[in-house]
Amino acid sequence: MKVSVSSKHCERFLEQGELVSFIKKAEDGYQKVLDSSGEGSDFLGWRDLPSSLSDEETEKIQATADCLKKMADVLIVIGIGGSYLGSLAAISSLKRFSSHDKMEIIFAGNNMCSSRYEEIFDKCRDKEVAVNVISKSGSTTETAIAFRIFRSYMEKRYGRDASKRIVMTTGSKGTLRDIAEKEGYVTFLVPEDVGGRYSVLSHVGLLPIACAGISIKELIAGARQAQKDFLVKEDNQAVRYAALRNAFYNKGKVNEITVTNRDNMKLFSSWFQQLFAESEGKDEKGILPVPAFFTSDLHSVGQYIQNGLRNMFETVIEIKEDINIPIPDFASDGFLFLDGKTVGEINEKALTASVIAHEDGGVPVIRINLGELSPYTLGYAFYFFESACAVSAYTLGVNPFNQPSVEEYKKNMFALLGKEGYEELGERLKSRL
Repeated sequence: MKVSVSSKHCERFLEQGELVSFIKKAEDGYQKVLDSSGEGSDFLGWRDLPSSLSDEETEKIQATADCLKKMADVLIVIGIGGSYLGSLAAISSLKRFSSHDKMEIIFAGNNMCSSRYEEIFDKCRDKEVAVNVISKSGSTTETAIAFRIFRSYMEKRYGRDASKRIVMTTGSKGTLRDIAEKEGYVTFLVPEDVGGRYSVLSHVGLLPIACAGISIKELIAGARQAQKDFLVKEDNQAVRYAALRNAFYNKGKVNEITVTNRDNMKLFSSWFQQLFAESEGKDEKGILPVPAFFTSDLHSVGQYIQNGLRNMFETVIEIKEDINIPIPDFASDGFLFLDGKTVGEINEKALTASVIAHEDGGVPVIRINLGELSPYTLGYAFYFFESACAVSAYTLGVNPFNQPSVEEYKKNMFALLGKEGYEELGERLKSRL
């Protein structure tokens, strides 16, 4: 399989030779990824993850998942941002491909809402529980709070056996590593050269995905093929997509409506949003990804897309329908034209109709076809978009792998909560309360 990037519905918005010019610029960014010559190159570990993941590591992940599934019905995954969005996207997208011995996966630590914790406690009341806490540094507040809460819950419920039910995915050093060694938790390593938003194909994403009963071998196989395809410069679809994005950004199209028409792909769009927004949104630059689900959102923001401010382009992520439910024949409901058609066929026509309408309304539309959904396809898609994002960010002129401003709200929060060392900032903030 190979991802196909179509510019049929957007090239008329570009001047002659403009796309060729941006492809050349994107190829420079592509070269920086290949030869590690760009800013942030010490975080290029994701580039070789699929091929470097050994069979022994994969087997250890699968064996740990199998062990957890035998002792627990539910796995609570504690993490925020890249520590959970990738596995959440995969598990949501691939429910149909789960094995019968799957665990229920509940995600926590991605906000600080008390009612959410109550909901999780209610869900777990009559079920056996295991926990996977994910944080490279161990210093993320949301994760730390959730781990405190669920560590206490597990120790009260299981006593000394709690340590057998807690798995730690963290860096080679830091607070969580110290706790794991002291308590005897099973541990997995977050690679030092892989940032959170690029970590879905590492232990970070693979353990929860395996616990959900999804084949991580197939997922990795798809990613390995994408890695091989990325190494081929000619007709490189990741480069083409990066070039198109930057060409439209150069024309003032600063919002990217990322469209899917498959309900199970909604959360893949959330993973995509973090990947691109956190990679490109810096130095007062960047394209803002805005997820949309068709046809549902055509009845909410559709009017704006069709006729609002022309500061956007669309990227449609297409998955071929693998299940087609026939529409029953009725003689009196006014929809005789649907007789003999399937839901999948109608959904595809509705998507094409919206693409044409939006193009006619002045919105350039990039279409990316991923083929039929499967663990292999999704593994390919994860790697494809990671590589396209890195190339796009370099083409834009920013470091794809840092996030220099993410910590700003944390400093303010620490100061407002009275953390030692933040007293001076706390005093300055008082006048703004």
